[in-house]
Amino acid sequence: MLEYSKTILSKVSFDKNLFDKELAKAIRLVGRELEALKKWCYDKFGHLYRSILNKHFKLI
Repeated sequence: MLEYSKTILSKVSFDKNLFDKELAKAIRLVGRELEALKKWCYDKFGHLYRSILNKHFKLI
């Protein structure tokens, strides 16, 4: 599920609202790979969507 989530997030990264919704879904789907998703998201999208990432990953 991690690779699938990465693919989807990469494809919707052009739109802030879509990225926000898909990130919420991805967090629910990845399960044990959540830390890997978090690191990848901050590495790849931290410069664009840091506030969205912080919102979704603040409890993790």
